[in-house]
Amino acid sequence: MTAVIVYADIVCPFAYIGLTRLLQRRDELGRPDVHLQIRSWPLEIVNGKPVDGAFIGEEIDEIKPQVAQDLFAGFKVSAFPASTLPGLALTAAAYDIDDATGESVAMELRRLVFEHGVNIDDHTVIEAVAARHGMTSLGTVDVVMAEYQAGKAQQVVGSPHFFIGDKSMFCPTLNIKRVDGVLQVEMDVEAFQALVADCFD
Repeated sequence: MTAVIVYADIVCPFAYIGLTRLLQRRDELGRPDVHLQIRSWPLEIVNGKPVDGAFIGEEIDEIKPQVAQDLFAGFKVSAFPASTLPGLALTAAAYDIDDATGESVAMELRRLVFEHGVNIDDHTVIEAVAARHGMTSLGTVDVVMAEYQAGKAQQVVGSPHFFIGDKSMFCPTLNIKRVDGVLQVEMDVEAFQALVADCFD
């Protein structure tokens, strides 16, 4: 089994695109032996303040028509979580079971936010996700902070940051820039192909 390590926050739309596209490619190639180990990079800790749901909503409005027409169908600013720490803690606990469970929980939480407009900072939501995956532990924030510190030690620069063997890549699926205040995003085809090759060759 090959593991691809990714540091990311649950509410990062760029990470959601990158993870989704990579998993789609994995399915196309028939490579279930490659798992994503999605670790905590809590932007509320990185930036020292809660992530602004309205700002994320504005980014999604700009991103969606450019590179993600099939994603973000049910995103709701009104359901944006005040914190992703409970979700990140649950994800870390899921990875304690095995990589497949961890990956499934990590992606389900993201789909709840971006496709279903569900507030994952709600304890009942976290408990329901845990139950669906047969989990008895919801995890702890201490583990989230330990993963964050490990990411800092590995010189993670943002969400998402991929590590494959000795290779380190920040947001390798997208070219992102602002021109006159307008967010411009396009798929970085060459970088994505290189990522796929590193993951699956």
